[in-house]
Amino acid sequence: MKNFFIILIIKILNIGLKIFRKNGGNFLGKLAFDWNPNIFKYFKINCPIIAVTATNGKTMTNNAIGYVFKKAGCKVISNVEGNNMETGILSTLMKNCSLTGKIKADYLVFEVDESYVPVVFKDLKLDTLVVLNFFRDQLDRNGEVESLILRINEFLKTYNGNLVLNSDDPNVSRLAKANPANENIYYYSVEKYAFATTKIKEAGEGKFCPFCNTKLEYEYYQYSHIGKFECPNCGYGKNKIYKLATNVDLKNKSFDIDNFTYTTKFNSIYNIYNFTAIIACVSLYNIDRNIIKYALSEFQLNNGRLEELKIKGNTTIINLAKNPTGANVSIRILNEDDDEKELLFVLNDNLADGHDVSWIWDINFDELKNVTRIITSGTRAYDIAIRIKTAGFDSSKIFPYLSLNEAVNDLYSTNSKKYVIANYTALQPTRKELLSK
Repeated sequence: MKNFFIILIIKILNIGLKIFRKNGGNFLGKLAFDWNPNIFKYFKINCPIIAVTATNGKTMTNNAIGYVFKKAGCKVISNVEGNNMETGILSTLMKNCSLTGKIKADYLVFEVDESYVPVVFKDLKLDTLVVLNFFRDQLDRNGEVESLILRINEFLKTYNGNLVLNSDDPNVSRLAKANPANENIYYYSVEKYAFATTKIKEAGEGKFCPFCNTKLEYEYYQYSHIGKFECPNCGYGKNKIYKLATNVDLKNKSFDIDNFTYTTKFNSIYNIYNFTAIIACVSLYNIDRNIIKYALSEFQLNNGRLEELKIKGNTTIINLAKNPTGANVSIRILNEDDDEKELLFVLNDNLADGHDVSWIWDINFDELKNVTRIITSGTRAYDIAIRIKTAGFDSSKIFPYLSLNEAVNDLYSTNSKKYVIANYTALQPTRKELLSK
């Protein structure tokens, strides 16, 4: 009866939030979790649960997986707003369940924060886990990436469901060995693309074999530590690939898998990996590849993740960057564009961002190409401006503003292509400010 009344109260509160046009985010789940930390056991779920976790890219991948299933005519429940801790997922479940905890759906698809995978799925039966990548991120919250990997590895020791892993990330690929009895391992990979390098260009993790500590050898790097690697001592890195993306063409936003061409609205190698993971995941559920192709060709996130806008006649690309890898991927995308452009970088240091912003010193500002002017903003506008100056960029062309409104006004005082990079709590305020122009 306790759980019955908790859900009843939550549903009443949810109605009130809707009246005031509020989503509630994690709030409803936090209330319920505080009242009963074991409430996950109350839900009656008779459909597959799919989870996506990673340092970068989980929102896009999660939402696209759900989108493919919907285009296949399935009923999907998902935390598309990105509330990915246990309280956010609990909010989603309670909004969509009956008072007795029953949930009617064909699939539940959840984006899950890396630290919360063991917490959420302690009481929920997980059918498929998709793991995209692991990078250093928010050190004052997550700690070093190795400690995060070990927590997930511990969870996987007793997991026998589908495990979809990025074969090209040594931090992810290793998880296949967590439970030697699990035969449901599915690796995905992306063939070398035009801008791959023989030397690492961005900050990376996992340089050594996790099993014998030998330094890994790379044939090439796609970005950061993602690429074709192998341990020369024990052979770690040799995997049987379930889905391989080939003929990657960023200009035409296309790639092939199983001799079948897919197109997307995104043109970065980072997103090719995400889409390959999506195809690997939904293929496990026998979704027709023509449906997959159609869904992925029209899928858009429209929430500031590599979103293209037209502001005052200027093409504007905005992207999230909450760690050095995300920022360097954004700079890589910027550099692959030959047009002259201006850059706005918005950096906050709020609790959700992590107060430690030392990661900005691992951003490759010294490699910027065809950038005529840089504007900085956010609570750490001057920190990022100083970082850019020390990278060798002309200081007379760097303009810091603590006021986001002033920064955006200055950005559009000229006519040219614009790139906007914003970290976690800065992203939506920046997007809102851009759209107000």
